[in-house]
Amino acid sequence: MSRPDYPTLIPLFDELRGERVIVRSYRESDAQDLYEAVAESRDHIRPWLPFADAHQAVAETSDWIIQQMAKWLLREDLIVGVWEAATNRYLGGSGMHPHDWQGGYFEIGYWLRASAEGHGYITEAVQLQTDYAFTSLKAQRVEIRCDELNIRSAAVARRLGFVQEACVRNHKITHDGQLRNTLIFALIPSDR
Repeated sequence: MSRPDYPTLIPLFDELRGERVIVRSYRESDAQDLYEAVAESRDHIRPWLPFADAHQAVAETSDWIIQQMAKWLLREDLIVGVWEAATNRYLGGSGMHPHDWQGGYFEIGYWLRASAEGHGYITEAVQLQTDYAFTSLKAQRVEIRCDELNIRSAAVARRLGFVQEACVRNHKITHDGQLRNTLIFALIPSDR
């Protein structure tokens, strides 16, 4: 399989637009919206995400966004925000993490602000990214990982047809010191 020698030259999307969501990389002007969404959702996301206690000030969030913009340009990490198409309300974050550009191996992660859960937004956002990975980036493997107890996150992977390949036991220590299992879901081209 042939891939560019220079990942920075791989063209990426400006935005992915679905029926109800828009997925795009962060801009500096998104800092206030991201800060507010994390503040609203700290207790909600803390069991699953290590950044739940970050973003304590808009300046901290601005710094984080600038770092993500640099990683996007370097193709080190493709972190995106998810917005409601009809209202432009910030809903949460997602992203494709390239594990191996040459082998076409990516991982998708995601979170939603507490008030946006249960409406299918993240399912649509992950579907858009998955389709993009296979069609535009010629992915050979797209993976989703989540805590075994994160029922909602696992449901997104299952809804989109990802195959559960493993339950990695005693894999992560949570914010409260508990040892937990991680589920690994994946899609390869023949699954689609």
